[in-house]
Amino acid sequence: MLFITLGRFRKKPTKEMFVQMQKLFEESVKSGGKILSYYWTLGRYDGIVISEARDEKTLMKDLLKFADFVSTETLVAVSAEDAGKLLE
Repeated sequence: MLFITLGRFRKKPTKEMFVQMQKLFEESVKSGGKILSYYWTLGRYDGIVISEARDEKTLMKDLLKFADFVSTETLVAVSAEDAGKLLE
């Protein structure tokens, strides 16, 4: 399953915080998740992560590790090709 997670920092990011978050990203990979890409953004959200996980529970478990750093909103993503097949 593909997920798009939008995030806002809970406090001003620091280099130390960034290092801690990198370690959490690495742990996510070990638990079965996969970070496809991530970006810092301008506007309403500070960052976007595009990830893959076997199911919602796996992703939720990984996201809870980031709760001290970031508030998140996650969307389930379906490819345009797969969505197109659903149309009649």
